[in-house]
Amino acid sequence: MERYEFFRQFHDISITDYHLLTDCLSTRSFKKGEFITVPGQIQRQLYFVKSGVQMSYFDTGDKIYTLAFTYFPFLCAIAESFSFQVPSKYFLVCLTDSELEYITYNDLQTVVNQSQQIERFFRRMTEAMLAGMIDLHIELRAMTIEERYKTFCRKSPHLLQLVPHKYIASYLGIDPTNFSKLFNNVIF
Repeated sequence: MERYEFFRQFHDISITDYHLLTDCLSTRSFKKGEFITVPGQIQRQLYFVKSGVQMSYFDTGDKIYTLAFTYFPFLCAIAESFSFQVPSKYFLVCLTDSELEYITYNDLQTVVNQSQQIERFFRRMTEAMLAGMIDLHIELRAMTIEERYKTFCRKSPHLLQLVPHKYIASYLGIDPTNFSKLFNNVIF
C-alpha cells in the first residue's frame, strides 16, 4: 500500500480507482545497464518503479547530461515520448537491476477515460513534476556548487550510495573533480 499513499499525496484517489489502475499493470525486470528507451524509440509503456534506480540522460557524443533519476515509488518514463507517443530524444537506462511495473499507453488512456479521479491524479502528478523541474532550473542557475550539492544531499541522500558520482555531478552541473572534493569535504 506504500504506492497508494504516495499517489494520494498528489490526489486523493479512492482505493477502487487505485485498483482500476494497478490491475492493468504487468511486471518487467531489467538488468543493470539495460536500456528501457533509446533515442528514436517511442516509449509505449509508463513504468512504476518497484525496485532499482534508473537514469535519463542526453548524450551529445562528447558529454553526458543527466536529466533525472527514478526509484521507488516514482514513475519512470521519457515523459514527452510516452505522453505524445513521439520518438525519444534521450536515453532511459537502469543503473541497477530493476523491477518495474508498467501500463501501456493505450491501456492508460482507457483507464483515464473510465475514471476522472485517475485523470486528475496524473494531472496533479504532472504539475508536481513540472514544479520540480522549475526548482531544479533555479538551483542550477542561482545556487553555488556547494549549495546545489547540499540541496541534493538533503533531498536524495540515498543516491550517493547507489549512483556513480559522475552522474550525480552531471545532474548538478558540477565538474566530477569538484564533486569529488565536495563529497569528501562538505560537512552538514
